Amino acid sequence: MGFRHAMVLGPVSFFLGILFICFTVDHKLLWGALTDDIIEDGFQFYGTFFNSPTAIKALLHGMCAVGLLGLVSKLHKWDESAMFFDGSSIGIYVFALAVYLSVTIPTLRTIVTPLELDTRSDRIEALRVLSAGNVIIGLCLGGILLMQAGQEYARRKAVVEVSAEKKKN
Repeated sequence: MGFRHAMVLGPVSFFLGILFICFTVDHKLLWGALTDDIIEDGFQFYGTFFNSPTAIKALLHGMCAVGLLGLVSKLHKWDESAMFFDGSSIGIYVFALAVYLSVTIPTLRTIVTPLELDTRSDRIEALRVLSAGNVIIGLCLGGILLMQAGQEYARRKAVVEVSAEKKKN
């Protein structure tokens, strides 16, 4: 594994860590009984997340760029392994970014800075949609980790086969 591999695994693991922290709130909102305490915990948690300093938001978005740059640089090799594993990883990563841009950001705005038209039930629904989006993004990032692990396994298996072939000759 090299630097380009680390450029993928670092941001993906970083975001999985953030999503696991969010999952402490998300699982109650998605699969538990909704009580006022759970809803207020969700509003408070995501309000703190949304109102974080600009440096933290810049770090999050910078890590998104590093992950995408790492995948594109790995795809630059353009062999069968890169086309299958890294190409699939780019597709999954772009899908996760699309969910982030189209679900996470708008629902955070609805939760924290609702319009006058938004009722409390709209904000609760946005909270549950945000939680579902986080689960989808987490599954996508887990898929990227599996694709990268599969690529490394295939590479090591090929090295063993080549060395065994050389020993025969």
